[in-house]
Amino acid sequence: MKSKFMREAIRLSVRQMRAGKGGPFGAVVVRKGEIVGRGFNAVTSTNDPTAHAEVMAIREACRKLKTFKLDDCELYTSCEPCPMCLSAIYWARLKRVFYGNTRKDAAKIGFDDNVIYRELAMSIHKRSLPMKQLLPGEAATAFAEWQDKPDKQRY
Repeated sequence: MKSKFMREAIRLSVRQMRAGKGGPFGAVVVRKGEIVGRGFNAVTSTNDPTAHAEVMAIREACRKLKTFKLDDCELYTSCEPCPMCLSAIYWARLKRVFYGNTRKDAAKIGFDDNVIYRELAMSIHKRSLPMKQLLPGEAATAFAEWQDKPDKQRY
C-alpha cells in the first residue's frame, strides 16, 4: 500500500516536470488509506518560491479536511524535504514521512539545500542574510494581546 502512494508522488513529479510546471518533485498526503492532498513543484510556473510539492500537498489536504492539523496523516514525497518543507511538515503535525530521493541526490542535480541547513545552524548575526530587530516594543503589543486573548485557538 505504501508503495502505491509513493508511486503517485513520483508520477506527479515526472508528469508535472515534463509539462514544464517546475522541478522534479511530487508529494501526496494520505489519511486512512486515501489521498487527501496532492502537490507538485510549481515554483517556476507560479512564480512562487514556496510552491514546493510538499507545501502544495499540505495546503490541499488542509483545505479538503478543513483543518490545520494533519496529525492523522502521512506524507509521501519523491524527495527528502528541504528545510522549508520540513518546517511545514512539523507545523502541520504529520505523523510520518516517506521519501524517494535523498537531499544528496537532489544536490547532484542542482537542488542543494545544504547552504540553508548550514545557515539555520548559525546564530542570526553570522548568517549571510542580514537580520536586525526593529521596533520590538511595538511588536510586543500583538504578543501581549495574544497571551491574554481568552478565545485564542492554539496551533
